[in-house]
Amino acid sequence: MTEPTTLPIRLLIADDHPVFRDGLASLLDPLPGIDVVARASDGAEAVALVDEHRPDVVIMDVQMPVMNGIDATRAVVAAHPEVGVLVLTMGEDDGTVLSALRAGARGYLRKGAEQDEIVRAVSTVHGGGVVFGASLAARIAEVLAPAGRPERPFPELTERETEVLDLIAAGRSNGQIAQELFLSPKTIRNNITSILAKLQATDRADVIIRARDAGLGQG
Repeated sequence: MTEPTTLPIRLLIADDHPVFRDGLASLLDPLPGIDVVARASDGAEAVALVDEHRPDVVIMDVQMPVMNGIDATRAVVAAHPEVGVLVLTMGEDDGTVLSALRAGARGYLRKGAEQDEIVRAVSTVHGGGVVFGASLAARIAEVLAPAGRPERPFPELTERETEVLDLIAAGRSNGQIAQELFLSPKTIRNNITSILAKLQATDRADVIIRARDAGLGQG
């Protein structure tokens, strides 16, 4: 009796650095069980190539031109929820990984991970699992199980406005907040205007004091 043939995992790699992107492809493509079907140099190209090639898994860099990896992940998952996305990070950056999970990613890979670690992560995501480090387990559990999350302070604010307020309370500038949340400076200014209005605050300093009193800005 002939055993059924296991199809290789179809993989797309998105990274704007050609040396890393092509090097990773050269590392993984010869392996049995993995077929690198496409490579993208920015987030928009990644979204288009997912439509064209229908990979099983996407390894997605975060910082890319045209469209960043978070927005690209959101677009890919919305159009093709069966595709597993692994984001690439320089380290266990809580903000980046949590933003990626909210966008629909199933985990992350560290740049510089060993070959066997990358293969395990790709296989896990392809099988429907999630991949993240132990240090992030508690925080990721909150994201994946919002029903058990305690009520946040200032419930009149949207989740995004609460994120912005938390970073304001932590002393971040508008530019730093925009970069950390992958939003435009104009969007951050609009959020801050809304926060001031909803909290009936007199100025940014008033907002910071009230936010810190409520426990924000401690991350």
